Amino acid sequence: MTGEPARVRQMWHLLEPLHAVLYYAPEAFEEAAALGYGTEERWTSYFAWRAAPLGAVDAPEVVRTFHSFAPAMVDRYVPAVWAAAGPDAVLAARLRAVDRSYRALFGDRVEGPRFAEAAALARRAAEAAGGGQMSHGMGHANSALPWPDAPHLTLWHAATVLREHRGDGHIAALAGAGLDPVESLVSFAAVGAARPEVFASRGWGEEEWGAARRRLQERGLAADGTASEAGRELRAKVELRTDEEAAAPWRALGEKGRERLVELLGEPWLEVIGSGMLPGENTLGIGKV
Repeated sequence: MTGEPARVRQMWHLLEPLHAVLYYAPEAFEEAAALGYGTEERWTSYFAWRAAPLGAVDAPEVVRTFHSFAPAMVDRYVPAVWAAAGPDAVLAARLRAVDRSYRALFGDRVEGPRFAEAAALARRAAEAAGGGQMSHGMGHANSALPWPDAPHLTLWHAATVLREHRGDGHIAALAGAGLDPVESLVSFAAVGAARPEVFASRGWGEEEWGAARRRLQERGLAADGTASEAGRELRAKVELRTDEEAAAPWRALGEKGRERLVELLGEPWLEVIGSGMLPGENTLGIGKV
């Protein structure tokens, strides 16, 4: 892959780990515990952290906007998460979590000129994302939140807006390809994005997974859990459409600004990856697509 789609995908690969510390950093789990959430597993805080920009939404809204989670799994956490803490308290706590996590990872550099420059560039890109592909999607919800003052929190917020904007476009691309939520995961596993066991974290049962496999096979998109040529072509079109839908912020930033942001993000990206905090294999296919 070359040209603009490759550059757009590169920015996603760079920014996603900077966003994802919220779901894995020890400091984030400490903040979640202070809100009253259990931390024996990460899903309670995950659903709270990620859904809070939507407000005190119910399970069907989370199923729709998150897309890939089984409804039965979402029901276990939503709306119960709002009984412990309301969305405003969660939003405040997630900024505290990111502040503490970034300071633990990067030290005093969060106060330095490189973080300030990176934050300004990322914010310019994020503001060009507008409301996202879905008027009530995750990109729209995050872009409507106030911008933090501190540069490192501005950088994190921009990364969040941009990744959720991309995610909304990805959901639209999957729908355009005729893939429902579980088929989206099965087809992604079939092209080698991650092992099926990794996608089990989304809560789909063996019967649901198997039924989706059969539907893909009937469409000529897979056989025995492996994508056919048609299946690979379809997934490639989905990823390309996703890149196209996510391109506007990077066009607005311009090639010079984008290249400078790549340079500024390289060191923090390496440190997050090198921390061992994030899983080596993920459901997003980073490093595989």
